[in-house]
Amino acid sequence: MVTATAPSPLRQACEVARAELRIEARGGEVLWIITPFGAVALLLVPLAVGADRPLLAGLGMGMYWVVVLLFGVLVTLRQTAADSAGHLAMLRLAGIPAAARAAGRAAATAVVLLLFEALLLPVTIALYQPDLSGGAWLPVIMLLTSVGLAALGTLAGALVHGFAGGSSLGPVLVCPLALPLLLGATEILKAAAYGRTPWLWLLVQITTVAIGWLALLLTANAVEESA
Repeated sequence: MVTATAPSPLRQACEVARAELRIEARGGEVLWIITPFGAVALLLVPLAVGADRPLLAGLGMGMYWVVVLLFGVLVTLRQTAADSAGHLAMLRLAGIPAAARAAGRAAATAVVLLLFEALLLPVTIALYQPDLSGGAWLPVIMLLTSVGLAALGTLAGALVHGFAGGSSLGPVLVCPLALPLLLGATEILKAAAYGRTPWLWLLVQITTVAIGWLALLLTANAVEESA
């Protein structure tokens, strides 16, 4: 008699992530709502300071990362059909542990955030014409920022789920925790522009990402039970 083996937690997390991405593709909230608002936020500063090109070039990448952080929080805390009690009950009946569900949700969010960053980058370049001397580091920074912010946002969303005013409390939790990602992103580009290898700030980002993912995975069961 052949017994079917249960899928590994990694495969379960991948299936959850795939389902989340399908839901996002059908809804298009990030592509059609959050991304245009992020582009408008980037447009406000040039309208305020005028055609001062040196000033705009100096502000460009800093504004980009601020918008990525603030609007990225909205991406991580967005509500989808997967947040319903029925969907959660179905995943539990399927034997998918809380850690795998949290990891899948965070992985899908990281992909969406990376797309969000990629869509905003050309807007930033067109409006600000920033110095991209350290641009070779941009793919690494964008990946680390999206992965770290996804973990922090998923954890915060689980913590405030079901609380009155949770939609307001979530950003308050995420933004301070994500500051090392923001500082690391800006400082890595500055160091690279001067020809230095930004190991220290790269380590800051990697450490923040690792702490965020460890906290998400280790507390998934406890957070779900408390919710």
